[in-house]
Amino acid sequence: MVKKEHSKFGFKDQFGYVFGDLAGSMVNLYIDTYILTFSTYVLGISAAWMAGLFLFAKIWDAINDPLIGSLPDRFTIGKSGNKFKPYIKIAMFPLAFSVLMCFADVSSWPSAMKHLWIAVGYILYGMSYTGTSMPYGAMASVITKDPIERTKLSRARSIGGTAVGVLFLPLVPMLIWNEDQSANPSGFFTLAVIACISSIIFYIVLLNCTTERYKEVPEKTQEKKSDYKFFEVLKEAIKNRPLIGVMVATLGSCIASASMGSMSMYLYREYYHAPKLMALTSPLSIPVLLICFPLIPKLAQKFGKRKVILFSAAYNLVFSLCLFFFPIANPYVYLILSTLANIGQTGFMMLIWAFVTECIDYQEYKTNKRADGTLYSIYTFSRKIGSSLTHSGATYLLAAIGYVSGAQVQAAAVGEGIRGIVTLLPALASLVEIIGIGVIYNLSKEKTEKIYAELRARNELETTE
Repeated sequence: MVKKEHSKFGFKDQFGYVFGDLAGSMVNLYIDTYILTFSTYVLGISAAWMAGLFLFAKIWDAINDPLIGSLPDRFTIGKSGNKFKPYIKIAMFPLAFSVLMCFADVSSWPSAMKHLWIAVGYILYGMSYTGTSMPYGAMASVITKDPIERTKLSRARSIGGTAVGVLFLPLVPMLIWNEDQSANPSGFFTLAVIACISSIIFYIVLLNCTTERYKEVPEKTQEKKSDYKFFEVLKEAIKNRPLIGVMVATLGSCIASASMGSMSMYLYREYYHAPKLMALTSPLSIPVLLICFPLIPKLAQKFGKRKVILFSAAYNLVFSLCLFFFPIANPYVYLILSTLANIGQTGFMMLIWAFVTECIDYQEYKTNKRADGTLYSIYTFSRKIGSSLTHSGATYLLAAIGYVSGAQVQAAAVGEGIRGIVTLLPALASLVEIIGIGVIYNLSKEKTEKIYAELRARNELETTE
């Protein structure tokens, strides 16, 4: 791995990296949070059928993740010499189009056509999001090699999704529900248009503000590219214990995401009978973000990322169990308490991406070979599997407790069942995160520093040669 002649890492890279996550999150968070609501309340598609779609689409995404993610390791396209940016340029347009498909009002179409349309739109979204998120996540490893600077990139990435949650998602409940609590199809599509256009603009900012500083193979040794073997990388990845730990912990974050996202919409609609109240969930997280943004990197630098993330998960576990065992009747009180409970997940999301780049570096340390895109895609393979299982499972639970798609009023037991699901899932998520990072992941702060010292020595030797 050699360094190309570019300006030093700085604020511009962090700024651009924020916009990369903004771009993906405009589509990703909107679809993942509200496609179930749109499909059940507007299109009249059953929750059980949507659960099947989620399971199939996510498993398909998980299968093609390593295939798509390995492309930058196999082929360099375009004239820029960049490894990852050209792939983002290709995939960002179908991603933007997919959000329009997912929220188009086709409720008047025949049932078979409605089901086919939403299935195609959702699968297109999954594949094109893979096409942008794979290179976006992996490119952090070629922007900088410094662990502290990578923590800043991880923090920057978390800001993007949080900003979408604070500035965009609060608009959704206000526009998608009429005063009589019936769904407003045109509101869904208007927001889809905003997400579509914003995503393309934000990706352009990412591409223009970030710099790929490191090149895997020097120009004079291009023949070394033939050394890349996908199954060899995969075989070594299975032995990568830190990567396995991060993959398990990410399953926990997927469980938490299912609870805090689409299922929360059903909680406010069916248990509290105040669906527009969900618009306040994101603005309430602003103080949390303002506190965590400067604090988390400092704590990670002092105590190590591993200790900080374990404390965050333990905090979330205790708080979530309290919400499960002690029902909150007042929706405003619940809103505040659930926001406080989710502080732990905020800490997790701010740090987890730095763990991923450490796992990539660990594999280079063990094998003396680098395959950023492939390893990142293997990680996201686990993320997609976790997402498919958790979102499909939560949706199946919705059907199991008696929820009826399209019904204006649900049975009384449905609301209580949803409350149980939404409050118990974060506790389960935290427990899985603790197992992944606390038990399986085995890189301490001291061991990580030793690894980076060794890699720097190797790179210096390669450069002198």
